[in-house]
Amino acid sequence: MTESDARADASAFGNYQNEIYSTSLQGTLPNLPMSFAELEARATRALPPTVLPYVAGGAGDGYTQRANVAAFNHWGIMPRMLVDAAKRDLSTEMFGTRMASPIFLAPVGTIGLCAQGGHGDLATARAAAATGVPMIASTFSVDPMEDVAAALEDTPGFFQLFTPADRELAESFISRAERAGFKGIVVTLDTWVTGWRPDNLEAGALPQMQGHCLANYTSDPVFRDLLGQPPERDPRAAVELCARLFANQVTWRDLSWLRSATRLPLILKGICHPDDARRAVDAGIDGIYCSNHGGRQANGGLPALACLPDVVEAADGHAVLFDSGVRSGTDVVKALALGATAVGVGRPYTYGLALGGTDGVVHVLRSMLAEADLLMAIDGYPTVRDLTPAALRSVSPAWDPW
Repeated sequence: MTESDARADASAFGNYQNEIYSTSLQGTLPNLPMSFAELEARATRALPPTVLPYVAGGAGDGYTQRANVAAFNHWGIMPRMLVDAAKRDLSTEMFGTRMASPIFLAPVGTIGLCAQGGHGDLATARAAAATGVPMIASTFSVDPMEDVAAALEDTPGFFQLFTPADRELAESFISRAERAGFKGIVVTLDTWVTGWRPDNLEAGALPQMQGHCLANYTSDPVFRDLLGQPPERDPRAAVELCARLFANQVTWRDLSWLRSATRLPLILKGICHPDDARRAVDAGIDGIYCSNHGGRQANGGLPALACLPDVVEAADGHAVLFDSGVRSGTDVVKALALGATAVGVGRPYTYGLALGGTDGVVHVLRSMLAEADLLMAIDGYPTVRDLTPAALRSVSPAWDPW
């Protein structure tokens, strides 16, 4: 099946396993891992040692990172029999657009460095175009946002914003994202300073400080004016200016300015407290993104999944995006049942990219969607709308991140 066929057959994601079995009868086995554990193991060997700590590491001793993953084991799916689930509909609606897929590609700040030939942002966007899975493109990109948006073709894309300390530069990023065709602005709230990441520190590796993934800055006219010279003339000065302008702590006082800066849907990423969700909705925010940055920013916190139900209730019908700890199609189904509008995939597709470029990302996405589709078929939940908290049961008294 070609990539275009894979996208056209989005109503039957589970058919991916039939393709694999069929080709195996002809003597061809999958050349990419089917399990996350093997995917991670092989990607760990493939990623450059300066990139691996940034992609795979967590904050502190990694407790929250592990807790994010383990939290899914707190829930079990209740099977329902004699339900007509011969055809499934995994589509969902976000900000007035019907999405064929309930998953999206979460922003990864060094994704551009994870493809074997570089330009991982473009490779990821091409995978999004091939599968119809929406992509949230990061501020930190090897290629300018305009090129990433073009590679998405007609698949919806969103632009993730680390809000610069200079408002004119922030507004330039936002207006560029609008003109490029992105469908929304995702403002990250929990990364105005970098968390304590021992793996990065031991490797002495922070790719952005080495001049990587800064194309959105160096291609921006406001940034170039602030620098006072072409970035290529003095790359070190450009990196230092990026570091000074990287991010401003967004507070409630800034929301009216951000809201006025764009006509696009505005989504706040990093919301885990229901009071914050309510206040954001009251401030005119279009969507909430429940996430703790995959445990990469702050250690010792609650798993994001434990926060999701209260955030959904507080959002009062507004879209709630979710990520952190998602490793499988089963995880996707559980997050949807807890109220997520759509579920973000991060490390799995990053590892797929490291091993197989665009094809690797397509493989990971199709595998996760196939697992989710088949699980919903077998357990009797034919549509995303059927996945409610009543579909889950608590199966353990607490999560065990170890």
